[in-house]
Amino acid sequence: MIIKPKVRGFICTNAHPQGCAANVQEQIAFTKAKGPLVDAPKKVLVLGCSTGFGLASRITAAFGGGADTLGVCFEKPPTEDKCGTAGYYNTSAFHDAAKAAGLYAHTFNGDAFSDACKTQVIDEIKKSLSQVDLVIYSLASPRRTDPKTGEVFMSVLKPINQVYTSKNLNTDTLKISEVSIEPATDLEIAQTVKVMGGEDWELWIDALQAAGVLSQNCKTVAYTYLGDKLTWPIYGKATIGKAKEDLDRAAKALNEKMKSLNGSANVAVLKAVVTQASSAIPIMPLYLAILFKVMKEGGTHEGCIEQIQRLFKECLYSANPRKDNADRFRVDELELSPEVQSKVEAIWPEVTEENLLETTDFKGYKDEFLRLFGFGVKGIDYDAETSSLVKTNF
Repeated sequence: MIIKPKVRGFICTNAHPQGCAANVQEQIAFTKAKGPLVDAPKKVLVLGCSTGFGLASRITAAFGGGADTLGVCFEKPPTEDKCGTAGYYNTSAFHDAAKAAGLYAHTFNGDAFSDACKTQVIDEIKKSLSQVDLVIYSLASPRRTDPKTGEVFMSVLKPINQVYTSKNLNTDTLKISEVSIEPATDLEIAQTVKVMGGEDWELWIDALQAAGVLSQNCKTVAYTYLGDKLTWPIYGKATIGKAKEDLDRAAKALNEKMKSLNGSANVAVLKAVVTQASSAIPIMPLYLAILFKVMKEGGTHEGCIEQIQRLFKECLYSANPRKDNADRFRVDELELSPEVQSKVEAIWPEVTEENLLETTDFKGYKDEFLRLFGFGVKGIDYDAETSSLVKTNF
């Protein structure tokens, strides 16, 4: 088949296998060019390993530190007449590269929230790795099934206490209009915390520690985004923000539990990037398009792999990690610099449908969005007949 992007709203319903593989190879090449990481972990578990920051973490650990990696994801495989998900193709390409480099790689494709998945992972660690010295928590899901009760919880993207009205960009039509979002109910807030908060991170570390598969000095880190004034009403101080606050609570609890291992748990605050999750959040596509323009002009623009490279080097494995007063690692300092934010805030009210392409880097945003699914990658012939099938290697 000839595979062209099929975009509907904030999602792309297909993916290009060769394009995804090329994306993975580009990230590996970037990581290798940065040179070996000092004091890098050697046995790493990545929960949410197939796209975005999770994939970048696995690549950084493996090709920056020579780590053996175990991953968990939830991805749909391809069929004869239907593409697999981008994360499926990414993971397959990662496995090919790891094998070629002589690195152990194993991936479980299933429900990371389930007890069964935790048991499978623990058994594999005991069998192949003995213990792990870094656990990355990078899961992003709109729903979660409680492993104890079977109850399904759904997250929402809503403000708290008051209606939120703001400028919004329809990325399909390029129409700009005001969007108003009703505030979340108490139940919706609680459900969002259940899905996106720290409970599952705690359950994972509790299970791993009880099974004796966390090494001495083991580290664990969970990823979050806070943003600044423009995004606070729908992000940092909205339902997602409440869930992120719960990550801080979980980090404190885990630090206490991991004292016997001399271990540590931290939340890492990362910058705004184009991911499948961020594209679904109202106002974020427009904010990102403006942010990209400002940061590219200032020479400080970063994607997932650049962010994670700095997280490992400047925070996780640094003698003087950059932290805030809540003990979070901060890798969003370039985005949140007063100079960058003042420029973004100045551009925001000036953007119209007529000047969108001049006042923002919407083209760059759209290009990065499509690259998530393997489209628009140099060297790939998108007019060529391509099989959607990729040999299962994980």
